[in-house]
Amino acid sequence: MKFIPLYMIASLAAAFAFFASPAHAADKDPVYTGFSSNVAVGGYDTVSFFDGGAAKGSKEFETEYNGAVWRFTTAENRDRFLENPGAYAPQYGGYCAWAVAQGYTAKGDPRYASIVAGKLYLNFNADVQEKWNRDIPGFIAKADENWPGVLER
Repeated sequence: MKFIPLYMIASLAAAFAFFASPAHAADKDPVYTGFSSNVAVGGYDTVSFFDGGAAKGSKEFETEYNGAVWRFTTAENRDRFLENPGAYAPQYGGYCAWAVAQGYTAKGDPRYASIVAGKLYLNFNADVQEKWNRDIPGFIAKADENWPGVLER
């Protein structure tokens, strides 16, 4: 019979417990960045949404916030964001607002954005945005109840 040292068994058990734990296995990032990048809002300048139109940001004007990279069209927009990120970052970390209202997460797409009461909301696609538009106040109330708990599901 082969003897396995106790420290190896303990190490394997600790590793299994860490990777199998619900906190590790199910937690999602607080900011949606997609699967292959760490760039928030698909690289769009979130300040530009409040200035009348969406525009792609540049690597030249980027910063980090809440574990993600945020890009802007100008240094001025980057600085405005840094002064008050909560005023410009999309609600629910940029996940689809309608999905969060339903109790789960889905990607938020900056092409399907809306500003409601001075806050930026993203939706998954045109069909979802159409559903969102049917009861925006109700969906916001439900999403507010679900956030950030949906990140743990």
